[in-house]
Amino acid sequence: MLVFVKNKHGENLMPCKPSKARKLLKQKKAKIISYKPFTIQLLYGSGGYKQPVTLGVDLGSKHIGIAVTSEDRVLIKGEIELRNDVKKNLDIRRQYRRSRRYRKTRYRKPRFNNRKRPEDWLPPSIQSRIDNTFRWIDNFINLLPSPKLCIEVGKFDVQKMMNPDIEGVEYQQGETYGYYDVRYYVTCLFILFLT
Repeated sequence: MLVFVKNKHGENLMPCKPSKARKLLKQKKAKIISYKPFTIQLLYGSGGYKQPVTLGVDLGSKHIGIAVTSEDRVLIKGEIELRNDVKKNLDIRRQYRRSRRYRKTRYRKPRFNNRKRPEDWLPPSIQSRIDNTFRWIDNFINLLPSPKLCIEVGKFDVQKMMNPDIEGVEYQQGETYGYYDVRYYVTCLFILFLT
């Protein structure tokens, strides 16, 4: 993985190899400004040569793939694992709150002014995924010299690929329509036969 570089004035430069960064640090020509991701800042004036850089992001439900490319080579690539424990943590919090309220015997008047969700509300698990994705994109944009952002969203209709004329109720009546009903019926008959 390459090392991110900032010039003397804090502007982003092209990433360099770890060996080059090590030499600059050993010669006291650079200082470390961040460890995650590893970033150095030059202590001397530099030409500031920059190439066009593309930041590619592939969104997924459990992982985010990120790649930084310049012309025909990949500079940085990686995979970020997203949290999948948000709902479980909220359930535990709800359980603790409920038990705490039942322990207290005083009468608590019901509150009805907190029953509506805001219009832009999303479930906390999805909100966490979105926030995490934007945070990582912002991190990389702040470390690269004016990158072009490409986000790949893999939403496609599998049934439309198999049957281009599909519409309406036909989506609900696909190839496996009624499969679980038949399976349940056969299982019940088998159980009745055994008893």
